[in-house]
Amino acid sequence: RLHATDVTSSGFRLVWPRLLSQETGYYSLEYAPKTEPGSKRRQQLSGDLTSLVLSDLAPQTTYEVALIPESNVHYFPPQTTRVTTLAEEISPVQVLISESGPHSFHVSWAPVLPSVATYQVLYGPLPGNSVEVLEVDGRHNSTVVEHLAPNTTYLVTVTAIYRSGKEKSLSAKACTQEGEPG
Repeated sequence: RLHATDVTSSGFRLVWPRLLSQETGYYSLEYAPKTEPGSKRRQQLSGDLTSLVLSDLAPQTTYEVALIPESNVHYFPPQTTRVTTLAEEISPVQVLISESGPHSFHVSWAPVLPSVATYQVLYGPLPGNSVEVLEVDGRHNSTVVEHLAPNTTYLVTVTAIYRSGKEKSLSAKACTQEGEPG
């Protein structure tokens, strides 16, 4: 069965069982976005291949792929599969700090992308090298950071961890308010 592995936002690897050899034929590969079957691309492949990387594809697009074994020995039916490329992996473009108090502040970020599995919010006082980490589900775009020291500047880094394993980060500074005296 024809299937795809290593799917990214711009391509994927096709893998198929060994049906032909160089002596017994070749493959015709046809692929196009499902929404634009007219823009089909065709490639002729050697009969000894069992995988191929397709690149330069559009992100977040479903491709219809057909591999047609052109055998001079046996008839093989076309192998077809449907592959959807991932969304473009863009880093968080803004980190907003709000509702700052002496011991907490609210962190939010945008955009929220379906290709993100989780967000990690790292924060620590400046200057200093102690860092705390909060894990936030990829569907959410905000969290509250608590148990902070008053009148302190914190460096806050939001890291998007994509389903593909890639990571992208963006940082912002936040200041807590002065605590109530006494």
